[in-house]
Amino acid sequence: MNMLKRKKSLEWLKAIIIGLLVAFVLRTFLFSSYEVYGVSMLPTVEEGDRLVINKIGYYIWEPERFDLIVFHANEQEDFIKRVIGLPGETVEYKDDKLYINGESIEEKYLEEYKESLNIGKLTGDFQLRHVTGVTIVPEGHIFVLGDNRRFSKDSRHIGFVKLDDVVGEVNMRYWPLNQFKIMR
Repeated sequence: MNMLKRKKSLEWLKAIIIGLLVAFVLRTFLFSSYEVYGVSMLPTVEEGDRLVINKIGYYIWEPERFDLIVFHANEQEDFIKRVIGLPGETVEYKDDKLYINGESIEEKYLEEYKESLNIGKLTGDFQLRHVTGVTIVPEGHIFVLGDNRRFSKDSRHIGFVKLDDVVGEVNMRYWPLNQFKIMR
């Protein structure tokens, strides 16, 4: 009888250890959870929202325009922002419109937010060279903005984001439950 209990205990211990190892690998290398702090991404995500970050995707492909990403802003903080400018591109805002390489690009995710503004523009006019000192996004970097442009600390303030500093892409909002959403 003792041998049977011991064997069952060892089986349970193995299952628990394997489960913990799988969870560690998933969390460390593939996916991560992120809690939003601040208002820079309103109305897309709000303070307190909990998100799933795909950490493996950008090892396979490069970020695309309008992806929501989490990146290391400094040694203490990670930020969530939207990819706007890709390597080799010029970025400009004029009359609340985005221009990439001189071509107007629609930002449909901002239309409702812009309509709700009582006064002024959501995004002030700027050219890349005025906010970063260079005319194109350098190789190995991206230019990011928060959706709440008036209250976002983004590439206009912190400069370009190194691709190596990108933690991953936001794939899902899982909290609050009534706002569950697959992002894309």
